[in-house]
Amino acid sequence: MISATEIQATKGVRRIAMLTAYDYPTAFALDQVGLDLILVGDSAAMVELGYPTTREATLEMMCHHTRAVRTGAVNTHVVGDLPVGSYDTPEQAVASSQALVAAGADSVKLEGPMLPQVEAIIAAGIPVMGHVGLLPQTAEIFRKEGKTPEEAARITREARALEAAGCYAIVIEAVPADLATAITAAVGVPTIGIAAGVQTDGQVLVSTDLIGQLPFAPPFVKPKANVFQIVQDAARSYVDDVRSAREPVAANVADDFDGPIYGV
Repeated sequence: MISATEIQATKGVRRIAMLTAYDYPTAFALDQVGLDLILVGDSAAMVELGYPTTREATLEMMCHHTRAVRTGAVNTHVVGDLPVGSYDTPEQAVASSQALVAAGADSVKLEGPMLPQVEAIIAAGIPVMGHVGLLPQTAEIFRKEGKTPEEAARITREARALEAAGCYAIVIEAVPADLATAITAAVGVPTIGIAAGVQTDGQVLVSTDLIGQLPFAPPFVKPKANVFQIVQDAARSYVDDVRSAREPVAANVADDFDGPIYGV
């Protein structure tokens, strides 16, 4: 399993691949494809639980999803996302990060220039990934950030400050590609982009979007599969089998079968 220190050392050597996961089956599959990092993102609140924003995520929820992902991802570095309200002070940030680590995270991520929190978490022995640009936990309007010179300068300062505070990598979300390129050149730790062009040191996507698990996806994503349709097709076939008295997918089990059986 790659460590945060080893991730940091990839700067200028090779690109970083990161996807989100929120459950055991997805994490088990992703653990075998060569990813560097799996992020247990607070995006779970939206794509797993159907909430309108990530602000509905709680620390208890994030620990629950982290435990599930850790069970499936035994070879991949797992990043636990600190949800809004769980790192308002350095002391709270440390306690919340320790809870995520206890649930299975190898490092944690937080949003924005929360420098005292970053320093406190790192001092407690837990690596931290930063996050600049669009910050879903606090954004009122979801749009590209950094389009004005003033915004671009601020986001660049924040990235540099997070590097100075000790972050081993920094997510750059929803900024113009030229700004992401400039920040990538300005900091000495890897940048991981999402909706920020291709010139960052790595990329992250929500796995739900990548595999087409829902019938919609952000405009910057090109789904690699259509799992939503596959699930519907399989379920319709099952319904037809049951209603026409054909043997359904769940075949009868022989009386002498002694293997594991999932319950409902």
